Amino acid sequence: MCLILFARDSHPDYRLVLAANRDEFHDRPTAPAAFWEDDPRILAGRDLKVGGTWFGITATGRLAAITNYRDPAAHRPNAPSRGLLVSGFLRGAMPADAYLAEVAAHGPAYNGFNLICGTPEGLWHYSNRGGPPTPISPGIHGLSNRLLDTPWPKVSQGTAALAELLQHDRIDPAELFAILADRTPAPDHLLPDTGVGLERERILSPLHIASPDYGTRSATVLLVGRDGWVEFTEQTFNGGAEPVATVQQRFPYTP
Repeated sequence: MCLILFARDSHPDYRLVLAANRDEFHDRPTAPAAFWEDDPRILAGRDLKVGGTWFGITATGRLAAITNYRDPAAHRPNAPSRGLLVSGFLRGAMPADAYLAEVAAHGPAYNGFNLICGTPEGLWHYSNRGGPPTPISPGIHGLSNRLLDTPWPKVSQGTAALAELLQHDRIDPAELFAILADRTPAPDHLLPDTGVGLERERILSPLHIASPDYGTRSATVLLVGRDGWVEFTEQTFNGGAEPVATVQQRFPYTP
């Protein structure tokens, strides 16, 4: 994923409200979200090139998501797949803090990443370009291709919109998807300098990215109610403005 907006314990009816965009090259083979045949506990999309995923949740409420840390000068083409860090947590039973401590021991082997994992009751964050694993406090957070809560324009815009939405009595997934669908580039003076050049920074700056070779491939909304029910919706895109497919799942999770 390249943008994750989420709120922990910030609404009377929801433990977790999450909206995220996965940005990827259009030619990378991908399966849409489903319960995996080889592990039916896991609801997630799947990278068909390596087998990992970018975001998922299990029937027991374990969840994980990853974003790349944009640092092209340090990129190594033969580094292990970061998506396997997500599926590794979803498949396992290790608590988030212990899992991230284990990941951190091997962090330098990977290209830059941010990994969020845990349960709706408690989430942790680790980046191999930051400090040690840390618990995520209740409140509204945003993550793109830097560290957690780095105020890139898309993060600031997205978290502000999420904060406004949380004032509603009921959270409508359509309103979260509307936030994720914004294709407006950020003004040049607000763009970060991550080493990809000004033109590429402009292309990558909207919440929803669209370019000939790379862009937002899917958008995901996750609502975890205090009543124990999970509402999961994923939209798939093929480069156009409208989704070409939608997956919806609703189920109770049992920690």
